[in-house]
Order: sequence, then structure tokens, then C-alpha cells
Amino acid sequence: MPMFEPREVEGSVTPTADEYQDAILPKVSRTFALTIPQLPPSLRRAVTNAYLLCRVADTIEDEPVFDAQQKRRFEDGFIDAVTGRIDPKAFAAEVAPLFSQETSAAERELVEQLPLVLQVTHSLTSPQREAILKCLTIMSHGMHDFQRTVGRHGLDTLRDLDCYCYCVAGVVGEMLTELLLDHDPQLRAQRDNLMRLAVSFGQGLQMTNILKDQWEDHEHGVCWLPQDVFSRYQVQLQSLHAGAHEGNYAGAMAELIGVAHAHLRRALEYTLMIPVRHGGFRRFCLWSIGLAVLTLRKLQQNLDFCHGAQVKISRRAVACTLTLTRLSGNSNAGLGWLFATAARGLPLTPLASEWSAPLWPKSAIAYSMEPVLVAEQVDLRP
Repeated sequence: MPMFEPREVEGSVTPTADEYQDAILPKVSRTFALTIPQLPPSLRRAVTNAYLLCRVADTIEDEPVFDAQQKRRFEDGFIDAVTGRIDPKAFAAEVAPLFSQETSAAERELVEQLPLVLQVTHSLTSPQREAILKCLTIMSHGMHDFQRTVGRHGLDTLRDLDCYCYCVAGVVGEMLTELLLDHDPQLRAQRDNLMRLAVSFGQGLQMTNILKDQWEDHEHGVCWLPQDVFSRYQVQLQSLHAGAHEGNYAGAMAELIGVAHAHLRRALEYTLMIPVRHGGFRRFCLWSIGLAVLTLRKLQQNLDFCHGAQVKISRRAVACTLTLTRLSGNSNAGLGWLFATAARGLPLTPLASEWSAPLWPKSAIAYSMEPVLVAEQVDLRP
């Protein structure tokens, strides 16, 4: 029996919560609308729900008309709405009308329909809900703490970039792993190794987006690039302009492309640890990794780019990636060869020694522990 029934409104039927999830996903993310359907149904439902909730948190943090105090209040309110401490309908009704035109119509709609999305959340298993809440809590607090200080001067160090990527993407990798382990408890013996590599899976994808979107971010007064790397190449981030690069900008970019490449190699290692019986989950990972590698290649070939559209991969390349990974999906050796071929010519920067530590980079984030402990104590049942 369904958790709730659609109700009649002026002669039409409102969509069920599950139908709404499937309908809104491609409107807020073309990439995840492509990869999430590869998952088995029960896992697909939880991952779709988790992504949409993460997107709500991201939408609040990215809204330019909200000041730092408003963002913190709305982010805290969002977590309270997810946990049921406040009425999600009241929260959505307060926040949704405040978004500017900088926020897309689909993202505003997603916030408006938060109560519908949370109906799915509340129907998930307890481990699924706990994994999602832990991710949302770290993400919301982490994004806010970084957004308070970021500007065109960039982040201070590559270590800071690692911590930022953990807050916005590494935790998503951890959450996906927790959802997979709940789906197949036989994999729990590999938990520690999977969780360690899951952070690199998130960081590789996030770094690729940061490098690709740097000039759009610059237009909004934001830069997520690390000062220490660019300073070694005599480049001052705050004085950079699209199409008018100074110093050895290309050298600094090549080093960071190499870092992203190193993380994507670990992401492949993560994926190949997943048994072939989980072909859908492997495709979910492989397609994201493959598209990121192709984007890095475009960046490496166009280091003088001044807009993300210039390094966007073609539809033909996307289709080719999907086909080749599907054909090679059951062969770890074949997938390794395919990755090496796609990444040929990319720089490869050795990762800092901290990445050999099992708790890096979460151990470097002082504020992460308290929200996580709180999140694990909350029961999301309605």
C-alpha cells in the first residue's frame, strides 16, 4: 500500500512524492538525472531523495540576496525541517518567496515542494535516513563556514580546498557508501577502505567542477582555488581576469588538474572494489568518473579558456563514454585500460601525505564533529 494517495485539486491529480522526485531531478541536474537511474530501485529512491535534499541546502547557500546571518538561519531551519523539529510547510512558505531571479525556477520549486520530498525521506529505512541527515548536517555547516570568508582572493591553501571539497562532496561519497552498505550488508567487511576512497570520489568530481566553473564563480565574486599553489607560480588570484591570465597560470592549473586526476584514480579504485553484481552502482560511479576525466582533458587542452562552455564535453563524447563503460562494466582490467586511455596526457600530481591518513580530511574540520554526533541521535520518523 502506498504511503499516501494523490488528492484531487481542481480536477487534476497532484503527483505522488516519488513521481515528483523523478520529475524534478532532470530539471535541477542533467548529470545526476543520467546516472541515478542506473541504480537498483530501492537504492535509486534513496539516492534521488538525498540528492534533492542536498540541492536544497546548496540552493540556500548560493542565493546572493541572503546575507551570512540569513543563510545560517535558513540552513539551521532546513535541518530542523528535515528532522521534524519545525513544520516543513511553514519553512518552505517562508523561504521560497525570498529567492531572487539568480536562483532557477526549478530550484525555487524544489524548495517550495520540500514537504513532498520529505515524505519520501520519512519513508526510508532508519540507516538511510541517518546517512542522509549526517551528510546534510556536515554539508550545511561546512558550506556556510567557507562561504563566510571566501572571495576573489581564493582559499588560503590546498589543504583548505581539501576540507571544502569534503564538506560539499566528500560527505556525499561517504553517504552513497553508507547507502550501498545498507543495501548489501555483505560489503561491510570493506567499509573502511570504501569510506576512505569515497572521499576522493567526491573530491575528484568537485575539483573538476571548480576548475571548469572558475570564471563563472569569479563573476560572482567567489574563487575556490588555493592561493598557495598559484603563489608558487607568481599568480595572484584576486587580480586574475578571464582571458587575461598573468604569470604562469597554466602551470598552476596543470598542477591542480593533476590533483583532480589523482583523486579520480582513487575514485576508480573505489568503483572497482564494488562487486560486478552491483552493475548499476558501478555504472553510476563510472559515468561520473568518465565525464570528469573528459572534462579535465578539455581543460588541459584549453588552459586559456574564459568560460565553462568552452570546456564542455560534446554529446557525442558523453554517448561514447556511456557506451564504452557499459560494455566494459564487468571487467576491472578493461575499465582500468579505458580510464588510462581517457586520462592519457593528463598531468598527475602526487597527493599530500595526509591522504594516507584514514580520517583525512574530516579530522581537519573542527566543526564537523558536533553536528555529526547530533545527527546520529535524531530519529527522522514522522
